[in-house]
Amino acid sequence: MLEILQLQKCYFFSTKGLTPGFNCCFFSTVMKIPSLVKLTAATALMAVPFIFSSCATPAGAPPAPAAEYAAGGSVGNVATAGLRAGDFSVTRDSISPLLSTPKSRPGLGTGWGSRVSSNLSYTSFRRTSSKPAAVSSIYYNDKDGVAAMAGSWKYTGNGMQRAAGGLVEWGVKGSWGMLKNYNTGSRRYVVGRKGSNYSLVVKNLCHSALEVILSVDGLDVMDGREASFRKRGYIIQPGKTLTVKGFRTSESAVAAFKFSSVSGSYSNLRHGKTRNVGVIGMAVFTQKGVDPWKWSRPAIRQRHGASPFAEAPHSRAR
Repeated sequence: MLEILQLQKCYFFSTKGLTPGFNCCFFSTVMKIPSLVKLTAATALMAVPFIFSSCATPAGAPPAPAAEYAAGGSVGNVATAGLRAGDFSVTRDSISPLLSTPKSRPGLGTGWGSRVSSNLSYTSFRRTSSKPAAVSSIYYNDKDGVAAMAGSWKYTGNGMQRAAGGLVEWGVKGSWGMLKNYNTGSRRYVVGRKGSNYSLVVKNLCHSALEVILSVDGLDVMDGREASFRKRGYIIQPGKTLTVKGFRTSESAVAAFKFSSVSGSYSNLRHGKTRNVGVIGMAVFTQKGVDPWKWSRPAIRQRHGASPFAEAPHSRAR
């Protein structure tokens, strides 16, 4: 006579910040053969492979943060594009990238910080071209990381630096002011501190409106997804300054940029990717039909430098 035994084993999995964790239970079925059958002890038990039974997250576990808004076909049209709270559930597929995460990389990344109020308004803007007029980048890391990346660095002494041919100036602002810049060759670096918030500051120096697309760790600040020139960005009016404090989550709030470990970055926790961690990008688009350099500072200086008399007269009139 055969005996059927059912064994249950439960394991606890940590999801590294997405949720507090979850329990997975596995069942195995074992057939016990009577001792009358002349089999060795090693072959007396035949086990059926484990059957995956159930996984459950603890009650009240919060969903992973996800951007709820993404830029649409024009600046004036913003459509919901992020995951809803009920759309994200922890499954073996969703946590597999986390379970197989390679050895943690050194240096800083950008995490998902606390909610910060930031109201969004809309305006129309037609680009001169589908390609940006200029693309600029700032690399960030901790002090040791920047030292290793920049080699023999040189401190510039200015947190805001010009870019896009002088159309804008931009920089990274920390909790106590603009972060220090180090330039080596064509690369620009700033030093951050783990656990502190930061924001991106862009000032329009020209006499026409500009559109800027900003990215952090390869993710668009408007929707927290992969950055692309095809997406729409922020419009900055002439002489105005834009301050972006985090990834936008709605028309009225953002999730603050916060220096974190690479493994704790939003890019890794939300998308399972760390390849582009450590860089901030800006693409600048000019407005169609408007020459942004028409009344640039060099042009104005040239006008002010005009002399009413090119040279002294040779003789005095009587």
